[in-house]
Amino acid sequence: MTAFDDPFNPEIRLGGGCSCGAHTTQAAHDAETDPIAGSSDVETLMARSVEIAVMKEMFGPDVNRRAFLRTVGAGTALAAISQFFPLAAAKEAFAQTMGPIEKTKLQIGFIPITCATPIIMAHPMGFYAKNGLDVEVVRTAGWAVIRDKTLNKEYDAAHFLSPMPLAITMGAGSNPVPYTMPAVENINGQAITLSVKHKDKNDPKMWKGLKFGVPFDYSMHNYLLRYYVAEAGLDPDTDIQIRAVPPPEMVANLRADNIDGFLGPDPFNQRAVYDGVGYIHILSKQLWDGHPCCAFAASKEFVTSMPNTYQALLKSIIQATAYAAKAENRKEVAEAISAQNYLNQPVTVVEQVLTGTYADGLGNVKTDPKRIDFDPFPYQSMAIWILTQMKRWGQIKGDVNYKQIAEQVFLATDAAKLMKEAGLTPPASAMRNHTIMGKVFDPTKPEEYVNSFKIKRA
Repeated sequence: MTAFDDPFNPEIRLGGGCSCGAHTTQAAHDAETDPIAGSSDVETLMARSVEIAVMKEMFGPDVNRRAFLRTVGAGTALAAISQFFPLAAAKEAFAQTMGPIEKTKLQIGFIPITCATPIIMAHPMGFYAKNGLDVEVVRTAGWAVIRDKTLNKEYDAAHFLSPMPLAITMGAGSNPVPYTMPAVENINGQAITLSVKHKDKNDPKMWKGLKFGVPFDYSMHNYLLRYYVAEAGLDPDTDIQIRAVPPPEMVANLRADNIDGFLGPDPFNQRAVYDGVGYIHILSKQLWDGHPCCAFAASKEFVTSMPNTYQALLKSIIQATAYAAKAENRKEVAEAISAQNYLNQPVTVVEQVLTGTYADGLGNVKTDPKRIDFDPFPYQSMAIWILTQMKRWGQIKGDVNYKQIAEQVFLATDAAKLMKEAGLTPPASAMRNHTIMGKVFDPTKPEEYVNSFKIKRA
């Protein structure tokens, strides 16, 4: 395989075109010349492996097969072959005769935040063991550390921020490595928390000169904070300061006046209230109800080299997600993940987050059952929105093939299959419109969306 045969290669990820120059996209090239190239989800890879095996037996060397496919097209070839060879039966038999789990002992890194709830709770509540896995979930200090340990294969898979697999695949902030995101860990579940000394600054127009923490540059927290202050007329790069602060250190930095506030994950918004050093200005769901935050992520190499392990791991996490999604289970889940080796937080704090009945630090008790919620489906339209914000703020430059990257990284097919098995109902499509602060985002028009903003770096 040449560099240009790989759809994850950075040389073809940005902009259009293909390796041979005869197609508008690499996906079109792959569909015509090799029906297995460009696939990411395991089910498709297995099915197409059968197709390739049959074609190789019929046509011999790759050069003969590719020449034939270029002449008639993959779809026509497979339709003709299926008249003489039971491809459908062969695929089904292949799927049913998958071997045992390739690796049962796994290490998964996580940051101690409620966004990691499914990954964490699957350990004490037995979801990993139920699917034949012996998983150690490892507390990790910050996102750069968890990224590097995963890239170095110290972790088999990890709890990532949802923009991280996109950034890693594209080589933004690190060397490009093909990465996948087969499940969203949580939706909503963040907030902007301000120091109690700023109770008189509850309007973002008054935030000029303030210092804010976010967990990582490639995070929904960073993009939502930037979006929010820009809508208030402030330039997030010149009118305020934004710095990366590991979530477990956010409350301490707020208490020490190193930052004036943060857009961060729970339980640290609630912990700031609990400790009397901060108040909750706004929940992130009030900016974008249903936004993704954290994710289960793994390298493409892990997904394709250990497909049975991957399927068992993803199944465990989606089963845990389905359990956490039920309101009646939230207190039990809070008890399970509050322990010292997991979140290391008072159960009261975690319960307030998961149940949605909470003190806001201004003397009010509020109720919002969807303050944090759990829906594992990785909408590819969410990936496209994230890419628009990376483009808007100069993290990626040039032409971006938004749809192709989203499809390669956000593995909606794998998630949908296992959601059905777990009793969840996946959506019919991985693409939908989203509303962020009252503005509708159409994922079919990403460049138009980027260009619609007055404040941007692009």
